[in-house]
Amino acid sequence: MNQTELQKLVEEISLKYFHLPFRHEVKINNRMTTTGGRYFLDEKYRSDLVGIIKHELTHYHLHLAGLGYQHRNRDFKNLLARVGGSRYTPDIGLRRRQVKNYLYECEDCHFQYPRVRKVNTRKYRCGRCGGRLKLVRRNK
Repeated sequence: MNQTELQKLVEEISLKYFHLPFRHEVKINNRMTTTGGRYFLDEKYRSDLVGIIKHELTHYHLHLAGLGYQHRNRDFKNLLARVGGSRYTPDIGLRRRQVKNYLYECEDCHFQYPRVRKVNTRKYRCGRCGGRLKLVRRNK
């Protein structure tokens, strides 16, 4: 799906479900990989894409109307439910994966704890047995 097709789809969804025109330009941003309106433009994700567009259009139309457009607002929740938009973003395999830089292991039960950040082994213990943790591997 290209920019023009996406623009047309958003305009159609806006008219069909919100009965209001979408008067702005849709922009595809390559950095969009983790939340809300961030999606992969592929035909197999079409239903997810429509749900995400409905979600973003709910923000858009409520904001223009001067109503509560944030996730916590009742206006937002009600309109989103009415149009059938996605409340949560489905994971379509593009979320960034955090690299586990550290691997700790319990000295007693040998349970392993992969971690992104360094752990203070004097302060923290194994959550299973209470044993001491030791650093097994550091990737940095």
